[in-house]
Amino acid sequence: MTDIGPLDALTPLQRRTLEALRRSPEPVVFDTELVAELEHDIVTSFAAFGERLGEDTLFVSKHALTSVLGCEVQHLHPDPFAWSPALASGQVAHRAIQLMVHWRGEAVPADVVDDALARLSDDDTTLGDWIAGLAAADEADLRGLAVERVTKFSECFPPLDKRATPMTEARVQWPLDGPILLSGKVDLVLGRTVGTESRKVIVDLKTGRPAHRHREDLRFYALVETLRTGVPPRKLASFYLDVGQPVIEDVTPAVLRTAVRRTLDGVNALIELTVERRVPVKRAGITCRWCPLNQTCAEGLAHLERGDRDVDP
Repeated sequence: MTDIGPLDALTPLQRRTLEALRRSPEPVVFDTELVAELEHDIVTSFAAFGERLGEDTLFVSKHALTSVLGCEVQHLHPDPFAWSPALASGQVAHRAIQLMVHWRGEAVPADVVDDALARLSDDDTTLGDWIAGLAAADEADLRGLAVERVTKFSECFPPLDKRATPMTEARVQWPLDGPILLSGKVDLVLGRTVGTESRKVIVDLKTGRPAHRHREDLRFYALVETLRTGVPPRKLASFYLDVGQPVIEDVTPAVLRTAVRRTLDGVNALIELTVERRVPVKRAGITCRWCPLNQTCAEGLAHLERGDRDVDP
């Protein structure tokens, strides 16, 4: 039995996905002392961080961690964000995939994208307001980009069996209260915990090229899931829809300990910069490509001229 669905009538690409994400015959069970150790390290550190925060609170997401552990100058710079068809297409596609996974009968990508657009335009959000006010050409552009992503998802993934309890846009948070909150929203979760056996697979849907930060994002999700349930997931996958291949990582004690260290380093940096007003450190890297300061930053310009690529160290 698989965690995904029946084997008949699958394309070669869907079979490859199935083989990459399916459970092994040997159950994955983590030592309960490991989970207790991870929680102790986080709780102890959060108590010390809380004293430094005073009356302030801290919301920690994967984006906040990646941003503050990259270039701190860019992290503190006001974000001149504005919606565009290219930026919004990911949000629309994720909402459409959420509908597709739970759709009764055959789901046509264009139809679920139309439903996703209608639902998002009714939301009381900046994205909803932007979609509701789109001109016909921009709406067609957005729809085309979203349909492309949803179609690629349906080509890459076999029909998801309900026994795999697929969850899309699944929110994870920890702890219940306190000045620091770890929070994330996972694109796709497959499987469910049975006793202390780890069966969950956390999947992030990506376009473009693999990057080291994608792996770190998934490790953060794995940590929050472990703290939330007491049972780590068994596998992490960044699935690159453009090429139809995942980058897989098995969850191990080392992976979880690395996630703890990185999370605590990020929280410490966030407090130093926003509460204690430490001078930010400038770090050139992949984000120089879209940094609003890249025309005046000597380090960023030099990095871009070298053409450095975002690869694993």
